[in-house]
Amino acid sequence: MDSPISAVLVSWGNAWLGGHVGLDEAVDRVERAGGPQVVADGPMESTLRAFLAGLRSEGLDSFRLALPVPGDPLGLAGPPAFNISAIDAGQAVIAVLRGRRLGLVPESDRRGSSYSGVRWTVVESADSEPYVPSLAEAEHALTSAMRTATDVLHGVAGPGAGTPTLEDIGEDLAPGYPGRAHRVGALAARLAVALRLAGERGLTSGQLAVRSEALRELDRAVRRARVAAHHAIVEGQRQG
Repeated sequence: MDSPISAVLVSWGNAWLGGHVGLDEAVDRVERAGGPQVVADGPMESTLRAFLAGLRSEGLDSFRLALPVPGDPLGLAGPPAFNISAIDAGQAVIAVLRGRRLGLVPESDRRGSSYSGVRWTVVESADSEPYVPSLAEAEHALTSAMRTATDVLHGVAGPGAGTPTLEDIGEDLAPGYPGRAHRVGALAARLAVALRLAGERGLTSGQLAVRSEALRELDRAVRRARVAAHHAIVEGQRQG
């Protein structure tokens, strides 16, 4: 899916769990970004709102973001079935409950000519903490990779009338996140769009081949920065 829907669910889900917004507002924000949301848990299918309310009664503690690619299972801790599904989707959400974790993997849900939404499939996740860089580490790596790739991204989704806003991207962090997380998340979201545009229309295939290493490193840094930013509210609660 070419969509930040997992990031939106993690951001607004954590804001809801932290008491910064209500459940209705959180789900409305997710649906604004991706359309109607349904969750398939085995043979059962429910709305996202009903599913989250049920998880809360089971001791839901927080949400985590995974943005994996082949060879780099960022945010994942297994088992293989969940990792494979998440890597295929390029994203996933991990719901942390008392004594267990559930993975939520999104896919486009199209029914007929007018219905367009998201269907989440529930997959058991390993109850362990995957490595996620700190926000400071992720910000440093992102800045370094961005300097290296400046020539590649020059003029592609850069400053000007065509620069996408966070509202356009649909990935502004929810209330309750620290200011640094908002800053890092905003930069990472915009650079993710720039990377996509570089492949679509900003560079020729020859230029991409020559500069592919810089783009790969920037993509890696962008994914880590997004995950770290969305994890920051959980780290802040623990430190507090």
